[in-house]
Amino acid sequence: LTQPAAEPAPARNTTLMVTGPLVVENQVDVAAMREGLVERTMAEPGTMVKKGQLLAQLDSRQLTADLEAARAKTRSVEADLRNWQAEAKVLDADRDRAQKMWDAGLITKEQYDHAKYKAESDQWDVKRVDELLTNARASERSLELELDKTRIRAPFDGIVARRYVRAGQKVAMGDRLFWVTAQSPLRVKFTLPEQYLGRVKKGMNMAITSPDVQDAPHRARVIQVSPVIDPSSGTIEVLAEVASPYGELRPGMTANIQIDNAR
Repeated sequence: LTQPAAEPAPARNTTLMVTGPLVVENQVDVAAMREGLVERTMAEPGTMVKKGQLLAQLDSRQLTADLEAARAKTRSVEADLRNWQAEAKVLDADRDRAQKMWDAGLITKEQYDHAKYKAESDQWDVKRVDELLTNARASERSLELELDKTRIRAPFDGIVARRYVRAGQKVAMGDRLFWVTAQSPLRVKFTLPEQYLGRVKKGMNMAITSPDVQDAPHRARVIQVSPVIDPSSGTIEVLAEVASPYGELRPGMTANIQIDNAR
């Protein structure tokens, strides 16, 4: 009997669809670097900010007064140092004159030694006051750094997502004040079964969509593939960067990632 011809095998689906969150590299909680009372806030959720822009101000009156006192002390020590340096020049001149008079036999050895050792002693006083000036400047710099901590600034360009404090609130070191997030570059992070290790590679392009928006599919390019497999889940982690413009895509959304030719 003639065997019936075998039917052709159905074509294999070479498109893989996975999901993952849209993320950005820069996304942090801005925390207080010292305790204090919030004097005022200058940013609300939704405010676009530039790196270094002031978000809030802590009460800085005590630190400002301490810094002014430190600066006055620095100026005083600087004047004292100039005085000692001028006196050292006078004593150096006296020593040189005593040296010539001793060579000419006009003064005794004791008189020459007195001028010599007095000049040397004054040089040590100059070094002592110079160290005091270094210490005064360091104290002044330390207070300047503490004062700068009362100015809460944006760590990078982005948008204020949340504000955790209000004017008049007392905060401690480490307390969250704002949540600031960048808006670009927008990336998508997802996982794949371990058998795809070596198939999905850096530079590979894919299409992404989001169920939350009606934009046309966006393109993304793989920028990082985990070199190891997570033993607890048997998956590899992949990170892809979305090509701009992003349309309505926002960090935190869930994206559908379509990987073509994922055989």
